[in-house]
Amino acid sequence: MTSAVISQRALPRSGVVAVLLVVAAAALTALAAQWRIYLPFTPVPITGQTFAVLLTGAALGWKLGAAGQMAYVAAGALGAPVFAESSGGMEVITGATGGYLIGFLFAAGLVGWMAEHRQDRTFATMFTAFLLGSAVIYVFGLVGLMISADMTLATAVEAGVVPFLLGDLIKASAVGILLPGAWKLLGDR
Repeated sequence: MTSAVISQRALPRSGVVAVLLVVAAAALTALAAQWRIYLPFTPVPITGQTFAVLLTGAALGWKLGAAGQMAYVAAGALGAPVFAESSGGMEVITGATGGYLIGFLFAAGLVGWMAEHRQDRTFATMFTAFLLGSAVIYVFGLVGLMISADMTLATAVEAGVVPFLLGDLIKASAVGILLPGAWKLLGDR
């Protein structure tokens, strides 16, 4: 049995609102991509993207969350400067970070599905949903690194997962507080 996600509780339901939320999710992810830190030992920068991806998935539900990421990735693939360093184009999709970008669609969908099943109402369940979403992004990212950068699995884990674990724990904690707190403010648990 599914229940309303936070955006459905706080905003009117209409086709126009749904389109605006999808565009807003893509725009937030694009904005978060511009916040980046490069590490010398990995081709994958630290960005705010995963936070935006998983937060919008939880806030919008699986369909709109995944649609927002699909719009983001499609815009970037078509050349819009929405990826890190205001880059865009198919070379980014087929490059070292392409697997992560594809993983965004599935991760937003998973976290959105979990939110629809009330996993966004407590710290523990939202934290867990965020970690599972991060794991989905890592799996796609690892495959992308192994293919595009010709890395072994061990090297891909070292370059594409390990440097991001602490940050993802911090992001998961923040969302674990943020969404259940928003539900409490709305008076719905």
